[in-house]
Amino acid sequence: MPSSLQRSAFRPESPVPQRIDHELQVPAGQAGERLDQAAGSLLPDYSRARLQKWIREGALTLDGRQVKPSQRLAGGESLRLHAELEAEGEMIAEDLPLDILYEDEDLLVLDKPAELVVHPAAGHARGTLLNALLHHRPELETLPRAGIVHRLDKDTTGVMVVAASLRAHTSLVAQLQDRSMSRVYECVATGRVAGSGTVDAPIGRHPAHRIRMAVVAGGKPAVSHYDVREAFAHFTHLEVALESGRTHQIRVHLQHLGHPLAADPLYGGRGAGRDKALSPAVITALDALGRQALHARTLRLRHPAGGETRQFEAPLAADLESLLGVLRAHDLP
Repeated sequence: MPSSLQRSAFRPESPVPQRIDHELQVPAGQAGERLDQAAGSLLPDYSRARLQKWIREGALTLDGRQVKPSQRLAGGESLRLHAELEAEGEMIAEDLPLDILYEDEDLLVLDKPAELVVHPAAGHARGTLLNALLHHRPELETLPRAGIVHRLDKDTTGVMVVAASLRAHTSLVAQLQDRSMSRVYECVATGRVAGSGTVDAPIGRHPAHRIRMAVVAGGKPAVSHYDVREAFAHFTHLEVALESGRTHQIRVHLQHLGHPLAADPLYGGRGAGRDKALSPAVITALDALGRQALHARTLRLRHPAGGETRQFEAPLAADLESLLGVLRAHDLP
């Protein structure tokens, strides 16, 4: 795996305690607003939840007084923020390899490999992306989930962005919520997908299988747009763009279409894509893949510092390239 030294020229400085000091005046035009509402517009680098916490703790004061977040403003008051960022919880730093595509003071853009769990959880307290991030940038311990604002499944490869500052965290979360951050995936689906299309179907927890998601009434809105890149005899190479970002969204939507991802053990069965008509070479390639055939290729976002649009791409994972090569040679339509 390429090291961060090969892919990124940025060198983070040694971490120091992160102190925040701001003094500003409430504009007359914001008279009548709640303090937390006005603070959110005057201090946009910080989330409203964090500002509310600082107000309750007395780190953000109004005319030198500690008040409630709901305090109504008259306009002209003085706001003073004096705070020190603290670790979000007990998290373990580990020296693990990271394939860094881009890095600066605000962003870390990574190419995540297969088999890497993003967050620590039961059975995965160590060896996760979060552990590796804390070793690479110790100051990330002051950000929620060490700056991880979205995730990829353990066996999905490709591009991910991590916030490296508070303003970046606030900005990236907002972009995910207003759907202005775009994500494009490549995948191999089972069967012949007939042309391009859109799946607009709500996703929620499967009613019977708690580790799975499903298209269910009352689920969260989810929209996926797909385009055919290559058609084979028993598989289809697709490009999928997301409007939303629900758990397992592409895997669930393609299963809903009747075309689960190749080799997806959760949504297509361990023999996903298996057919008596498949050549031995294709069967061997599916066994070698050993994971859902899904890769996050492109990520497009607004940079938190200047607002310019940036696009990042992770080259297709080698195991998926290998599968496609076998399909081109042995699964001709």
